[in-house]
Amino acid sequence: MSTITLYGATGTIGSRILREALDRGHEVVAVVRDPARLAETHPNLTVSAGDVLDPDSVADLAKGRDVVVSAVGGGDGPGHQAVVRPSAEALVTGLRRLGADAPRLVSVGGAGSLRTPDGKQVWDSEGLPEFLLQIMHAHGDALDFYRGVDDVRWTNLSPAGLIEPGERTGAYRTALEDLVLDADGASRISTEDYAVALLDEIERPQHQGRRFTVGY
Repeated sequence: MSTITLYGATGTIGSRILREALDRGHEVVAVVRDPARLAETHPNLTVSAGDVLDPDSVADLAKGRDVVVSAVGGGDGPGHQAVVRPSAEALVTGLRRLGADAPRLVSVGGAGSLRTPDGKQVWDSEGLPEFLLQIMHAHGDALDFYRGVDDVRWTNLSPAGLIEPGERTGAYRTALEDLVLDADGASRISTEDYAVALLDEIERPQHQGRRFTVGY
């Protein structure tokens, strides 16, 4: 069993990570600005007020834990720019204050910077709406920041090109920098199976200090 501090537990992806972690028997502290927003109860769940943009709060809630998971986002478009990289910076700053005892950091990333079969990046595809490009580049900026960090144990998990609620199959494939495509050329993963992959990484670390991605 791991002790996990989870940011973003009320979101579409974060809520699936929370459920998967609890179902596996892990102990979770879900950090939210307003604890009343998370009504779920479980013997292994504690809901705490905190701010992912405050390094002092991060350090306090990460102390003594095994893993910090960040599934934070900023809604559609510009909100991501104000949250995704700044939260990455605050998380790393907070964990640095814990020194050698700092937990691992596993963060939800984006698919925009992944390579497509033609060698370009997803965010270079034609016809993408501006709000989606802003989300992609916010996650790309956060990944650029993480790649300059060598004193905190971090992992960034990019989803497939399409991630949405669906079935938990427990099956997925991984890659590092290339978009995972199925036999039909589609890149997709359910939020439930994305959570499976993230918890598998927590339980059996294989990608410390780098980004990886999942898809069917």
